[in-house]
Amino acid sequence: MNTISDAPDIVEKWNVSEAAAKLHREACICDMTLPWVPEADGKEEALQRFRNSGFNFLSLSVGVERMGLGATLRYLLAIRDGFKSQPGKFKFVYSVEDIRDAHRNGKLAIGFHFQGSEMLERDTRLVEVFYDLGIRHMLIAKDYRSRAADGCYEKSNAGLSRFGIDLIREMNRVGMVLDLTHTGYASTMEAMDVSTEPVIFSHSNPQGVLAQTRNIKDDQIRGCAKSGGVVGIVGFGHFLKDTNVTAQGLFENVDYVSQLVGAQHAALGLDYVYYPDLFLRQVEANPGSWPPEYMQNMKGFNYVPPEALPELTELMLSHGYSDEDAKGVLGENFLRVCQQVWK
Repeated sequence: MNTISDAPDIVEKWNVSEAAAKLHREACICDMTLPWVPEADGKEEALQRFRNSGFNFLSLSVGVERMGLGATLRYLLAIRDGFKSQPGKFKFVYSVEDIRDAHRNGKLAIGFHFQGSEMLERDTRLVEVFYDLGIRHMLIAKDYRSRAADGCYEKSNAGLSRFGIDLIREMNRVGMVLDLTHTGYASTMEAMDVSTEPVIFSHSNPQGVLAQTRNIKDDQIRGCAKSGGVVGIVGFGHFLKDTNVTAQGLFENVDYVSQLVGAQHAALGLDYVYYPDLFLRQVEANPGSWPPEYMQNMKGFNYVPPEALPELTELMLSHGYSDEDAKGVLGENFLRVCQQVWK
């Protein structure tokens, strides 16, 4: 796998100013959300594309709500063993220092997260088990009601269950970051009151840019910032204004969060789907697992590609972002949260 320092021709292809290229090359760039399907074609190409675009750390989704405990465990171990068997290319992440070490040595750092909490099967003891296996952040609900909380597409807009409160407290104790993406409004607001640690919305855009059910409201963004957390801007076209799957579309959302609560609370969670045909087949085969809004628009979905990131850096600098703020959005803000929460 190429590294940026060893491949100046890659930097030239970024087509950005010298200042933007220098900052982008120096930054520790983190994507909080990359859906991972090891059986899908194109995964090696996808990782290379992220690396060529300057990314240093990717957090892979390795478990979702509809997977049971046994299937999740086997899935996680198989993926983890695959990356750990290639130490020359990848650094499996347990700590922020692992990410820094990979950055210094030209490797791609790989971390894991869960999109949902149903695989715990109401057993909070499993939080520590999965943390030890590399899970570093976890959603408590995904679109629909879970045992812990309401998802964002539930009309009831209920708050946390007793299990949800216990789950958050255990995540805080263990050091797993609480992720409120895909979670209902009332549940997120209660969760931010319960949590004693910073929270994240790993891949959520502001409703102030696009009033879409999955996007989040200003007071959710303010609550996240008050906790010390970050909002990861997502590149899924359905959640961008005019399905603008470009760096400009990302920047519009980054800038909204930055103007509302400060650039130190903006980050990246592209949610890039490198297997669109397989994804479409999965959705069509499991219609009950996906909100109607997804089903109505699925065939028209597009995604901001990793290659857009150097231009995002250019846009931030051209709009007056300091080097520190730009590097924060690209990765340092997320790493700040991890440094505080991970144990």
